[in-house]
Amino acid sequence: MPKKLFVLDTNVILHDHRCVFNFEDNDLVVPITVLEEIDQFKKGHEQINYNAREFIRILDGLKGSRQLANGVSMDLGNGHGKLKIITGGLHETEIRENFSEDKPDHRILSVALSLSRQGSRPKVVLVSKDINLRLKAKTLGVPAEDYFSDSIADIEKLYTGTRMVRSFPEELIDALYKNGELDTEIEALSGLIPNEYLIIRNNQKSALAVFDPVDRKIRRVEKEDAYGIVPRNAEQTFALQALTNPNVQLVTLSGKAGTGKTLLALAAALSVRQAFHQIYIARPIVPLSNKDLGFLPGDLSEKMDPYMQPLYDNLNVIKNQFRKSDRNHQRIAEMLESEKLYVSPLSYIRGRSLEKIFFIVDEAQNLTPHEVKTIITRAGEGTKFVFAGDPYQIDTPYLDAHSNGLTYLIDRMKGQPLYAHITLEKGERSTLAELASNLL
Repeated sequence: MPKKLFVLDTNVILHDHRCVFNFEDNDLVVPITVLEEIDQFKKGHEQINYNAREFIRILDGLKGSRQLANGVSMDLGNGHGKLKIITGGLHETEIRENFSEDKPDHRILSVALSLSRQGSRPKVVLVSKDINLRLKAKTLGVPAEDYFSDSIADIEKLYTGTRMVRSFPEELIDALYKNGELDTEIEALSGLIPNEYLIIRNNQKSALAVFDPVDRKIRRVEKEDAYGIVPRNAEQTFALQALTNPNVQLVTLSGKAGTGKTLLALAAALSVRQAFHQIYIARPIVPLSNKDLGFLPGDLSEKMDPYMQPLYDNLNVIKNQFRKSDRNHQRIAEMLESEKLYVSPLSYIRGRSLEKIFFIVDEAQNLTPHEVKTIITRAGEGTKFVFAGDPYQIDTPYLDAHSNGLTYLIDRMKGQPLYAHITLEKGERSTLAELASNLL
């Protein structure tokens, strides 16, 4: 395949600081404007700030980095191409004529346009996670692509965690109820994935089951409540089984609003609390209208309220399953006060020890694949991670259903014995909420 010359936009680097190593033997160009933008993101505690700092270190560590303007080899034994910093090509006539505003995006686009006109070069492609910049580039005849290294090609085929088995022998359904388990040497159950959940049916008989990868058995799943929360459908029953299963250390829950993802995770955590030192509930901070936390009034606690309130709402739903005089109702307030139950923005986990923690990450679709990896690799002994979210409800500008961290995690972890996933299909918040979710 002919070599290409990829021009990198700033958002690609802030999405994945190691992106420069994912273009095989093709050459890369980083416009000087990109370095100027990255410099503005160096300070801070978010993953985007970490990526900015790490990318600068990568550039500085490249052999011969003093010659970046001439092109520096990135070859680490895997056939990588060269990387070059471009300082010229910023004033193409078409850019000035079509875009009156002088902004970083237009300078980056001008570099790509200038390079594309040097006919002796390989094909020039602008790589950006900004769909509008890609459209501008294509309008000017410059090929443009999204950054696909960590994207899932066909999300419609994404693992759901559940399999429907129809026309299952009735005698085997009876045996499953009687013995609680079945052997896996059954033709109708071939190709099972570890911790895959099954809805087994035949005429009027049905059963819920799961493939246990440890004993290679099909085990019946019974409908059980968790801290007062009773599952309302098969998927919720499966979710609670996975969340309370001590052999499953990583659980992902996906589904639209109102399917019970966060509520089930919190209820399950409270029901197995004695096996953990702490229940930690976090969610990524997505700035409101592109304003950071400093824009909001009040102290840190007050600034966090708009982001954390949905988690407290779910805790209140659980508390309200019991009377105020009930010990289970009072225990939640006590756990919050003692920080046995801890609610926090996700960016504040840096430096924390994650030993024997039931860790719930809400709105995980707003994380990048690299952020998900960073979180999970902090897991100590006895820690359990739960990532919950809706891959189709993205609140950050440079992620989509194919490239967000939750989708990536589901795709990559499928088949691992310590992992389970459930896609929750039916909204259970209310009839009105379900109707709005489906029609609006």
